Amino acid sequence: MSEALAATPPSAARLPPILAYAERKVLRPGVIDRAATRVVGAARARLAGWQGRRHAGIAEAAMARWTELAALSDADLDAVRRTASAELRGRGDFPPELVANAFALIREVSGRVTGQRPYPVQMMGAAAILHGRVAQMATGEGKTLTAGLAAATAALAGLPVHVVTVNAYLAERDAGLMQPLYAALGLSVGVVSDGQELPARAAAHACDITYCTNKDLAFDYLRDRIALGQRASDIRLKLRGLAAEPGVTAPLRLRGLHFAIVDEADSVLIDEARTPLIISASAGSQFDSATLTEALAVAAALAAGQDYVIDLDQRRVVLTEEGRTAIDARLAGAGPAWRARVTREELIRQALSALHLFHRDEHYILRDGKVVIIDEYTGRVMPDRAWSDGLHQMIEHKEGCALSSARTTLARMTYQRFFRRYCRLAGMTGTTAGVEAEFWTVYGLAVARIPTHRPIRRIHRPDRVLPDEETKWAAVIERVTALNRQGLPVLLGTRSVAASDVASARLAAAGLAHTVLSAAQDRQEAEIVARAGERGRITVATNMAGRGTDIKLDPWVAENGGLHVIMTERHDARRIDGQLAGRAGRQGEPGSFEAILSLDDPLLDGLPVPRPLARALLARFGQPAGRLLLRWAQSRAERLHARMRGDLLRADRMQDRILAFAGHSE
Repeated sequence: MSEALAATPPSAARLPPILAYAERKVLRPGVIDRAATRVVGAARARLAGWQGRRHAGIAEAAMARWTELAALSDADLDAVRRTASAELRGRGDFPPELVANAFALIREVSGRVTGQRPYPVQMMGAAAILHGRVAQMATGEGKTLTAGLAAATAALAGLPVHVVTVNAYLAERDAGLMQPLYAALGLSVGVVSDGQELPARAAAHACDITYCTNKDLAFDYLRDRIALGQRASDIRLKLRGLAAEPGVTAPLRLRGLHFAIVDEADSVLIDEARTPLIISASAGSQFDSATLTEALAVAAALAAGQDYVIDLDQRRVVLTEEGRTAIDARLAGAGPAWRARVTREELIRQALSALHLFHRDEHYILRDGKVVIIDEYTGRVMPDRAWSDGLHQMIEHKEGCALSSARTTLARMTYQRFFRRYCRLAGMTGTTAGVEAEFWTVYGLAVARIPTHRPIRRIHRPDRVLPDEETKWAAVIERVTALNRQGLPVLLGTRSVAASDVASARLAAAGLAHTVLSAAQDRQEAEIVARAGERGRITVATNMAGRGTDIKLDPWVAENGGLHVIMTERHDARRIDGQLAGRAGRQGEPGSFEAILSLDDPLLDGLPVPRPLARALLARFGQPAGRLLLRWAQSRAERLHARMRGDLLRADRMQDRILAFAGHSE
């Protein structure tokens, strides 16, 4: 491109400060409203084919318009940009003809400055995003450019855009990839990253397009709510603007919640919605080391099944009457920390949880002498997270770490409540299996299925279910060895860091060189994943670690069968299994996928079928019985997690009613 486009100043510098903190007010739905939502959701699902034709029509019109723009000079193309922006600004919608014109413009500009022109299917995905839908696009179909196409169109219309990713690396990478295109269109782009001071974060959010993680974004919003006293009224914001020094903005991070494009929408809006967002402050240590030592000792002396029951579904410990009596007898005459019965029993419950429900290298790792939580869905570490109610300190003491300070809550919100406050919300994901209804009932998001650019060539081999862990790993190593002799790369998927360690030990014992990608190596994950398609490479990936990073095949591998993915444990949701399978055979490349499982899979722990009976069923009825048991366990886990998300949302609504009654509602 010539300087005619590249030198265009960022539009954020020309816009006046936005005093109104934009967000959508979410009303509390009644029974009739919720029923109507479900009915409308079912009707919209039946209209999915018509919606797909609408998005395809926009892509076709954009391609026709692009053939005209391709012959223009850079100066003439810049004039088209100004016209397209003027036509889009001030509207409350995105008319198909204007969207097609904008897509054609962006396609040509992208080709000139980056060498990449969006495919028609990417334009279909971007059209779905602009119309407030979740674009379901297969792994490797170019969601980065799809999001950039939609974000640039919205920004040309004067709409501030947040592109939300699942980790900071992806935010920085995607912003860097798209920055030349945005600059050529006269748009500014910012990145919110860890460790930024308030002025830098506010400057990033003031750009036309801002890339950030869901956690950074939500916590910035909560901090703004704290700064505004929970009421972001326009009057309050104007008063802040008057009180500020000339040329200095009010001490807020965001300009409001205008438009969010959520990448990996199933992970952010569904999986992570089970955990509320909490901003807390240090409250000092409630209990000393001696008290925690005594709690762990008492907990270890209690008998499982008699003194307490572990509810694996709800991840909690329930004390029995016998257990309460035993605790009272053991702690009679103990120090002041044990005098109150409620406090006494809660301490023992937390100690039991630390001993039996939270395990190193599965739920957390030790890094630099600290307990660091692992995200159970992505396998990534979360150094800024801590368990509440003293559980984190109990686990620290169990592991011999220095105790961190207990925390007191300053602000709390769920992802469901937060993202529903966006004036416009959309997303992208590789699969929505089993959660389409939840996307609609919770967020009002319909799913648009986007076809692949090239036909899928991935081969799915039948699942193999073996009676125990030992025979499973023997079969896995035999399969990996055979593939390695052929020179094909293998990606081995596990659910936990501990399982990755087992896989690594088995591979090493077999003399197979390999690389482990887990929460313990998260700093190198992008490089490790990117090389997983090289000839003869074996990669062990924990729980979809590296999600969002492309695996590129070398030429020999592409000609001889592609990447082979082996799943060694079922995940809690079919969607995650599908994402793992989607690492192979991307963009029409060759590839294959298979699952080698066992009846020792942790997913079966919650089923009312003892392991000996499960093995007898497998021996009597063969593979169909084993597959059925694992699918049953997976469906059960999906229903349980959906219920937990629903309970959290209802608790959030109840808290809102209580605040409203007290005169403190938002």
